[in-house]
Amino acid sequence: MKLLDHLEEWLVTFLMGGATLIIFVAVLHRYAAGLAIPGLQDWLLSISMSWAQELTIIMFVWMAKFGAAYGVRTGIHVGVDVLINRLSKPTRGKFVMFGLSAGALFTAIVAVLGTRFVWENGAHYDIYTWLGLTLTDVPEGPTTPDLEWPTWMVYSAIPLGTSLMCFRFLQVLVTFARTGDLPHHDHGHVDGLEADEPIAVDANPYAMSDNLHPRDLHHSLEGKSHAKGPNQEGPKP
Repeated sequence: MKLLDHLEEWLVTFLMGGATLIIFVAVLHRYAAGLAIPGLQDWLLSISMSWAQELTIIMFVWMAKFGAAYGVRTGIHVGVDVLINRLSKPTRGKFVMFGLSAGALFTAIVAVLGTRFVWENGAHYDIYTWLGLTLTDVPEGPTTPDLEWPTWMVYSAIPLGTSLMCFRFLQVLVTFARTGDLPHHDHGHVDGLEADEPIAVDANPYAMSDNLHPRDLHHSLEGKSHAKGPNQEGPKP
C-alpha cells in the first residue's frame, strides 16, 4: 500500500512539475523568438512548440484525475459537514458510511463507462493489432491534432484515475468502519513549517507613555493594575 501511495504522489508531482516547466519553456521561446538577434532568432523560429499547449492540457487532465484519488486518501477534498457534525455519533457514522459508499459507487460507474469508451475509441484496434489478432470491422481510433497520439491513451486517465479513486473511497470506508477515523488535512498547515505557540505577555498598551501606543486619558484602567515606573505616568482622570 505504501508503494501505491508513493507512486500516486510521484505521478502527480511529475505531471505538475513537467507541465509547469513546459509552459515556462514555451513562453520563453515565444518571446525570445521575437527578438531581432541574428542567428538566434532564425534558430528559435525553426523550433516548433505548437505541441506544448496540447501536452500540458493532457498532463493537467491526468494530474486532476489522480490528484482526486490522492485527495480522497488524505482528506483534502472540501465538504460541507455542518449538519453532519451536529448529529449524534451513531447517526453521524451512518451518514458518513453512506456518503463514502455513494462515492465508491459513483466512481465505479464512471470507471466502467470510461473503460468502455476508451475500448471503443481505438484501444480495441491497437491492442488487437499489437497481439496480432484478427480485426473484423474494428475502426482505427482518432489521434490528437498536434502530437498525433491515439486519443484512447489520453482518455485512459478516466478509467485509471477513477478506478484508483473508487479504491480510495473503499479504503477510507473500511478504515472508518474499523476505527471510526476519517483522513483529515489541515488546510492552514504547511509541511516543513512549524508554527510557534504565541507567548502571552502581561502588558497594558494603554498604560504605556512612550508615545508609541494609544492612551485612554478619560477612563481609569480596568483589570489588573500596573505599577508606575520612574518615567511612566499613571492614568489621568
